[in-house]
Amino acid sequence: MTIQWYPGHIAKAERNLKEQLKRVDVVLEVRDARIPLATRHPQVSEWVGSKAQVLVINRIDMISSEVMKIWTEWFEANGEMPYFTNAQLGDGVKNLAKAVREAGRAVNLRRRDRGMLPRPVRAVVIGFPNVGKSALINRLLKRKVVESARRPGVTKQLRWVRISDEIELLDAPGVIPSQIKNREDAIKLAICEDIGDAAYDNQQVAASMIDFLTFLETDSNGFVSTSCLKYRYQLEAHNYTGESYLHELANQIYQGDVERTSRRILDDFRKGFLGKISLELPPFK
Repeated sequence: MTIQWYPGHIAKAERNLKEQLKRVDVVLEVRDARIPLATRHPQVSEWVGSKAQVLVINRIDMISSEVMKIWTEWFEANGEMPYFTNAQLGDGVKNLAKAVREAGRAVNLRRRDRGMLPRPVRAVVIGFPNVGKSALINRLLKRKVVESARRPGVTKQLRWVRISDEIELLDAPGVIPSQIKNREDAIKLAICEDIGDAAYDNQQVAASMIDFLTFLETDSNGFVSTSCLKYRYQLEAHNYTGESYLHELANQIYQGDVERTSRRILDDFRKGFLGKISLELPPFK
């Protein structure tokens, strides 16, 4: 299965973003808590350079507190301070706003030392499509200013919005590599709907999701389990491949309609009906 998605509006937005980054003081990189490594854009460090950077792990409502704890420990051990948020409900946003203000103070101290007047801190929110950037901006603004929806490609143009007298934010469309070289990462992006649905086949992605869960159940020390499938569909995943599980479940619930079954499983996962499930864990090994 090959998954590639790089629509024209993203290519254009990336060019504009690189130009706007020259004016930015602080970069907020937003990732999906279910797949925080797969949603790391490989070129962000190159784009950001020496600018202040704040790492935001959004959608904490989709993972367990135990998984969040081990990710926190892993990021801190690797020299990064993650800010975990649920942009839909506002959890963690207050601490994130404080971090942006603190980064801004450092910028204005440097301006003062050069004999320059202080100004609002310019921050940009970047990340893969559909990781919750616009919802996060609305939470920071405490009102709905930018459009937000649970699908990729809603934001198509760059737009500056002022949070307060202290902070200006640039809302940018989702950016994604022109080529996703890691096949496993591409599948995870498709499962989590962090890539356009024109790029993949629902049946292949749903089967891969079941295979991921089966693998993680044996390799995650109890952090991930396939019991969610048995609870939701009354069908145990053991002794099935992802593909054969889909066909068996389709026979039971949709008269053999595998496509409809695949869409149901993916939608249940994306809406949280399967529970709090991580598709990645820190690479401690």
